[in-house]
Amino acid sequence: MLLPLTSAQRKQPLAEPPPEPPYVLMTADSVGGVWTYALDLSRDLAGQGTRVTLAVLGPSPHPDQVAAAAAVDGLELIDTGQALDWTAPDEAAVRRTAKALGDLAARLGPDVVHLNSPALAADAGFTMPVVGVCHSCMASWWAAVRGGEMPEDFRWRTELLRRGYQACDVLVAPSAAFAEATADLYGVAPPVVVHNGRYVRKAGPRRGAMGRERFVFTAGRLWDSGKNVELLDAAAKLLDVPVFAAGPLESPTGHRVGLTTAKALGRLDGASVAGWMARAPVFASLPLYEPFGLTVLEAAQAGCALVLSDIASFRELWDGAAIFADPGDAKALAGTLRRLLDDPLEARRLGTAARRRAARYDMDRLTAGMLDVYRSVTHPVRSEVIA
Repeated sequence: MLLPLTSAQRKQPLAEPPPEPPYVLMTADSVGGVWTYALDLSRDLAGQGTRVTLAVLGPSPHPDQVAAAAAVDGLELIDTGQALDWTAPDEAAVRRTAKALGDLAARLGPDVVHLNSPALAADAGFTMPVVGVCHSCMASWWAAVRGGEMPEDFRWRTELLRRGYQACDVLVAPSAAFAEATADLYGVAPPVVVHNGRYVRKAGPRRGAMGRERFVFTAGRLWDSGKNVELLDAAAKLLDVPVFAAGPLESPTGHRVGLTTAKALGRLDGASVAGWMARAPVFASLPLYEPFGLTVLEAAQAGCALVLSDIASFRELWDGAAIFADPGDAKALAGTLRRLLDDPLEARRLGTAARRRAARYDMDRLTAGMLDVYRSVTHPVRSEVIA
C-alpha cells in the first residue's frame, strides 16, 4: 500500500544520482604556497576520479615542481607563459592573461574553472562556472604591512580583483578571518571557508623535541615584507643558537631582503624542508600578514613547537596549540625562543599539541570541501514540489 506524501516530503529536494566528478581547469603559479596548494589538491582530486588541468601563470615551474606534477596520474600541466596578475607590469598584461585563459577554457571545455588568481575572472569571458579562491590580496596586505593610502600600482590591481570577485560564481577563503577581511574590503558576500590542507611528508623516524637538534627554523617567501623575516633575524642576534631560514630572498620582480644573523638556506624542495622540520624543535613564523600559512601547517604536522605572530588568522587556526608573540618585538621573541629551547619537555608538549591540531587541516577535508563547492555551481540543488 502506497502512503500519500506529507507536505514536508513534497518540499524535499528530488533525489538524483550522484554527479560525475567534474573536469576542473585550475590556475596556479610556481612562486609560493599556491603551487603547493594547487598540486596537493590536484593530486587528491585526480585520485578520486576528477580530471584536472593545471594552468601555470608567471615564472615557469622549477624542475622539481614539474617532476612532482608529472608524478600525478591524470594531471595535465600547462605552462601558459602568461603574466601573473600580481607581478604583471600593467593592467593590459593581466587582461591578456585573462583572455588567453578564457581561450584555453573554451578549447578544453572544463565543467568548472578554479581560479587561484580570481582577478582573471573579470575579463576572461568564461562560459562555465567559476570558483575563485581568495589566497591573499594586495589591499589586505597593504593594510596589515604598510597602512595608509595604497600606491597607484596597488589601486588598479585591487580594482581589477574587485571586478574579478564579482565575476566569480562563488568565492572561497582558507580562514574565517580572511573571509571576513575580503567581504569588508571588496563589498562581496563572505567567501565560503574551506581550510587549506597538506599531505604529511615522511622525513624519517618521528622525533620528540628531546631527540631533536638545538636550533630555530623558519620557511617561506622570505622576500615578502609581510612575512616579517627581519624580526626573526633581529631576534637571532640575541640567541646563542642558530636560526635557519629556507626560502627565496628575491622576488620575481627583483625586490630583495638580506639576513644579517639568521642563516639563509635558499629555496629548498619539499623533501628538504621536511627534513629540516623533522630535526627542528621550534618553528617560528612572525608575519604581519598571513591568510593561512601552509608552512606552519607543515611544521605542525612534523611535530615542531610553534612560535607564531599574534594575528587573527593564526589565533583562529592555532590557539591553544602554539605560543603567540608580538610581531614587532625582537627582544621578547628572543626570550620566548630561548625559554622554549631550554625546556625540551615544554617544546615536546607544544609539538604534540601542534600535530594534533594539524589533523584538522588535512587533504580529505580540503578536497571534500572543494568538491562540495564545485558541485554547488555545476549541480545546484533544485527543490521541487510534487503536484
